Amino acid sequence: MLQIAICDDEQFYREKIQRLLENYLKEHELSYEIRLFLSGEEFLSKSKNSVKYDIVFMDINMEELDGIQTAMQMRAFHSDTYLVLITAFINYVLEGYKVNAVRYIMKDTLDVAMPECMDAIWQKMQIAQISFPFMEGERRLYADNLLYLESQRHKLIFYYMEEQTRKDIVRYHIYEKLDVMEQKLSGYGFLRIHKSYLVNMKHIRRISNYTALLDTGGELPIPRPRFQAVKEEFVAYKGAM
Repeated sequence: MLQIAICDDEQFYREKIQRLLENYLKEHELSYEIRLFLSGEEFLSKSKNSVKYDIVFMDINMEELDGIQTAMQMRAFHSDTYLVLITAFINYVLEGYKVNAVRYIMKDTLDVAMPECMDAIWQKMQIAQISFPFMEGERRLYADNLLYLESQRHKLIFYYMEEQTRKDIVRYHIYEKLDVMEQKLSGYGFLRIHKSYLVNMKHIRRISNYTALLDTGGELPIPRPRFQAVKEEFVAYKGAM
């Protein structure tokens, strides 16, 4: 189920974006949940540590806390959300680079731009699926929802956020070496922080004190000899986003 948020202080555009999205999602037979927010403050107060949205449509020009400021605070917690910036003013285009926006849509082009925008986002989501022959059976997982892998003796444990809630973490088991899986996941943003841990950098909130703090609240150890290299790779990854 796709979790989608719309944040706009104008009721007309909140409802228009919602209507266009529902038309697209129903046409493509996708399950979804859409939540509406009237301001950046309301969005941050209710989404920071609860629901991690797959897609957020954010109006730039809002009073008090504008869309760029809101998105920057969201990014501190949820770096993998697909962000679409909405505005009526062309001079804000460059602002999208600050918050890694996947699309920038003018309000007077919503009808035409929405289907193309959703096509692009859905394609990215579909590409990031990988199949694994787990002990529990063959599974096709979204790479973005895979938190980390842990090596225990002769098998690996996958810690994965289920699509339905994006909160419940399930475990899958496979007989494989972590070195092999590190190669398979190369290019998906995974970082070897420990001989026993391969972590999805999209879910690392910060690295400090020889630990990696995840956006789920968990912590994983980083050995002292490996710490500096791990930190530099994570900083480079964040800077490239």
